[in-house]
Amino acid sequence: MQMNRVRWQTASQAVAVVALALGLAACQREQPVAAAAPAAAATPPAMAASAAALPVAAAPVGIPPQLQERADALLAAHRQMIVLMTGERTLDAAEKRAVGAVGQLLFHDMQERQRALVAQAGEESDPATVPALNALLDRIESEPSWFDADRLAFKEFLGELSTRYGQAQSLSGLKLGRRASEDLVVLAEIEQAYDRELKDVFGRFAQRGIEPKREKWADYVAKLQGIYSREKILKDFGAIVPYTQPAGGAKESAADSREIFGTSLPPKTVVLTFDDGPHAKHTDEILEILKRYDAPAIFFELGQNLGKLDAQGKAQLGANGAVAKRVLAAGHVLANHSFSHGMMAKMSDDAVRTEATETEALLDVTGRPQSTLFRFPYGARNEDKLSTVEALKLRSMLWTVDSMDWADPVPKSIADRVLAEVDKAKHGVILFHDIQGRTVQALPTVLDQLVADGYRFATWRDGKFVVNAPKRAAPDDGIAAAAAGDTLYRESYALVIGIDKYARWPGLHHAVLDGKAMEQALVTRFGFKPENVTALYDGDATRTNILRTLNDKLTDSKRVKRDDRVLVFFAGHGSTRKLASGRDVGYIIPVDASLDDLAADAISMPQLQEVAEALSAKHVLFMVDACYSGLGLTRGGGPRGSKNFLSDNARRIGRQMITAGGADQQVADDGPGGHSVFTWTVLQALSGKADLNGDGVITSTELAAYVAPAVSAIARQTPAFGSLPGSEGGEFVFALPTEREGLSGDVVQLDAAASQVNKRIDEANEQAVHAAAATPKAAAAIEVVVKNLDGAEARLTMPAAAPLPPRVAAQRANDRGLQLYRERRYDEAEAAFTEALKQQPRFALAANNLGFLYFKRGKPVEAARWFEQAIDMDGSRALAYLNLGDAQLQAGNDAKALAAYTTFVGLAPKHPRAPALQAWIATPDAAHRPALPPTNS
Repeated sequence: MQMNRVRWQTASQAVAVVALALGLAACQREQPVAAAAPAAAATPPAMAASAAALPVAAAPVGIPPQLQERADALLAAHRQMIVLMTGERTLDAAEKRAVGAVGQLLFHDMQERQRALVAQAGEESDPATVPALNALLDRIESEPSWFDADRLAFKEFLGELSTRYGQAQSLSGLKLGRRASEDLVVLAEIEQAYDRELKDVFGRFAQRGIEPKREKWADYVAKLQGIYSREKILKDFGAIVPYTQPAGGAKESAADSREIFGTSLPPKTVVLTFDDGPHAKHTDEILEILKRYDAPAIFFELGQNLGKLDAQGKAQLGANGAVAKRVLAAGHVLANHSFSHGMMAKMSDDAVRTEATETEALLDVTGRPQSTLFRFPYGARNEDKLSTVEALKLRSMLWTVDSMDWADPVPKSIADRVLAEVDKAKHGVILFHDIQGRTVQALPTVLDQLVADGYRFATWRDGKFVVNAPKRAAPDDGIAAAAAGDTLYRESYALVIGIDKYARWPGLHHAVLDGKAMEQALVTRFGFKPENVTALYDGDATRTNILRTLNDKLTDSKRVKRDDRVLVFFAGHGSTRKLASGRDVGYIIPVDASLDDLAADAISMPQLQEVAEALSAKHVLFMVDACYSGLGLTRGGGPRGSKNFLSDNARRIGRQMITAGGADQQVADDGPGGHSVFTWTVLQALSGKADLNGDGVITSTELAAYVAPAVSAIARQTPAFGSLPGSEGGEFVFALPTEREGLSGDVVQLDAAASQVNKRIDEANEQAVHAAAATPKAAAAIEVVVKNLDGAEARLTMPAAAPLPPRVAAQRANDRGLQLYRERRYDEAEAAFTEALKQQPRFALAANNLGFLYFKRGKPVEAARWFEQAIDMDGSRALAYLNLGDAQLQAGNDAKALAAYTTFVGLAPKHPRAPALQAWIATPDAAHRPALPPTNS
């Protein structure tokens, strides 16, 4: 077949990796795909997740499912790495750091995948192995849906096959080794082609197997970007790039004498460092290269690659121990890179201590001189873990130049990147890895140029390389939240009326429920004291009782003061009477009203107007869930373009009314959730959706602007809004509370029908709202056209809000995400929680909520990352431990689930799920295994 001719173009800048509290696992795509077969015990749990996300053609007959799954998982990670790193040069500093950190996680995940694939390929005693590997090579060589660059994912694997089977005892094994070698030759030609101009073309190759074809790098990247996005990859690995960088600048400039970055090195001086070894092949190749250039280096070794500790705790070197000794014999430094390359920022102090001390013991057995250097995997550390390492007399060294050899498959590109970064900084510590061939290929180019440019090579020995102590950065405490909404009014009063069981008028079904829902919202959400809310339902809602409450309680100036607000909500029948003059008069209908004497038995709109004028409260709002007519109005909307809206509004009298429909309309009583359409929409609006300008408060004008077009879109009624006579342009204001709820399996969601209605409501509102500049230089105002109380069109204009502090903006986004989750609008909820974390990176509640969305979608590995981050941000958040336990249990990590549940039960022993969890903690068998919340997978 023909292979795609491509070129690696990721000449990205090297950056210091930030200490992100992330976990190792693979990514999944959003679009539904066929599930991969479960991975074997030797396969990292993340592999199956990534393999399931890979949209590739079916494997040729003869590849065992497990082998196919592992190969697909490796290719998926390779593709994700390319998408992650493409265009890295153009990213801002914050995104570069996130990309670098996640890229290293993905790289080490790829290493685990590759080891699992190689381990299965090495089972030479099994007669089925060679035929299976030949079938896999058929696919690598000829899969028509793959690009040339896809095949580079298997370069290391092919190298292992060539080495292992090059000396095989069987003819079939020898042929397999030769075939792998031929494929490696073609891949080498492809790598060289990536460094040529895109117009160059490949010739034909005589070797069997891979046959290149014409193709541009841009075509390959475009294909991959149709499958993955950088933001999605970052998010799947538990990283969201904030809008603003945390205060304090980059890590290396913030470091003091505790950690070594190399920023104090003399000009034209670099330190070469190699991580993750020793490697049975590549470390020796690097030693040979360093010898040619007389360049010293520091090798940060993994304990698991050196050997192990026996039952008595005695260090025993493995096969690679001899490699480490050769590093020492060549005059280089051996240093500690932990035992397992785990995320140490997430480990307990004891686990960190064990990781470091076991590796120190193995390094000591190599015969090395005493060294104090330690490098945190991924550069991920926090104050506790740094202190733990320091207590062992170890000192952290990081880096300033990242070769990104863990991401870039093209050696020439790796070399170009390092040289560009060194030329920019003029000195620094360079990070390489001695566990892969591309680093071996890139290193001579780097050293050639550095020597030619007059650079010197330094190392760390006997205190010769010392780092200055620059100023420590101040912590990113964020910006203070906005003032609480409960300071807007002295007191809040309400009269809530709901009538289903009329004496003479037709009965209704949902008016009482509407009233009770409004009463609950006022008390629980908006701070109305229960004793200040008068509720009249059914038989209590007589004309006498309604007027007594309006005229006696609410107009009592000794009780209701100037700085108060009053809300009147009515759900029931309304009617209109035409006077002899032709003017319409509207009425609300009490429970005891007759059918034929509205003037005597009902309450007219002019009477409500008189009450409004008699009230001492500065802001009054009538919500009438009934048809109406016959009430004049002054103007709608609040003060335009006010920069200090709340303070200006506090000085203005406001008398406003919003009604469910006009005189010639039937108001829909049967809406979603057991409410009328109008009240249902009002309740959704007050959940936060009507905060159209995002300033954290909902004005009555915003409420009308949201409710009117939404109700009109789903029912045959047109809500109306206006200001009553006596109003001076003031606005009744609902200050939105801060949501403290975290998502878990206990959160109640709307049913599918109600969720669909809400989506239609929001779509209608989005169509109605449009931005218009108040002045050429002003921020856009928000305008919506609605009906006024006389039935004519009125344009409502809401002033645009000033920019919010990031912490407040994050809270608003999180609140929006909660609402969208309840409506089962998961994509939109995910976007909202993502926005919250961009605004406020250490927002534990949003991290938990984003994690639960992953859990809900059947992605427990990704979910666990976010729950762990939420715990790292706020260890007292009990719900995050519960969710983490559920995610680990769903992922099959029973031990981790048990640990998370144990912490949760300790923090929340009275939670409804606590007894069942305690039973499983005491007896962790199948019979006591906890039931998990449902998912959508």
